[in-house]
Amino acid sequence: MPLTRCFVVGHLARQLMKPNRILPDLQCSLLCEDVKQEANGNFILIGVIGLVRVPQLPITAYKLCVFDRWVAGIGQFTEVVRLISPDGSTVLRQNTVKFQLTDPVQAMTTVSVMANVEFKEAGVYTIEVLVDDVMKLRVPIPVVAAPPQGQAAAPAPSNEG
Repeated sequence: MPLTRCFVVGHLARQLMKPNRILPDLQCSLLCEDVKQEANGNFILIGVIGLVRVPQLPITAYKLCVFDRWVAGIGQFTEVVRLISPDGSTVLRQNTVKFQLTDPVQAMTTVSVMANVEFKEAGVYTIEVLVDDVMKLRVPIPVVAAPPQGQAAAPAPSNEG
């Protein structure tokens, strides 16, 4: 086989084997109070949240952000971020973001902003992150009512008549 023909066959084989879609990996996902971006493109996360401790319930969070970084994918994707109540099924907030990765070494950062989120009860809320309907992560976020030190918690209502 002439050298030119071998080169062409090898090049065509590589083109045919080149994937046009690879589902990305979720490199990180963090719940925080805010996200800022510097002039150089770097991100600053403010108030990374693992637990919500509040003096009383219900309470409203002015702003919550979910910072996600996607890597190692090729194609166009749809990310869905959901905040689920302690009952495990009620969706309190849902954000959808479309993004594209053209090369596996490329990364994409998405930030989902949830404004005025009301936490009505204590319990474990959940952040879910999906890409193209594939669950990538479920993060439990406990919400705890803890009065300031030195103050007693409000007594539970009595069922006695």
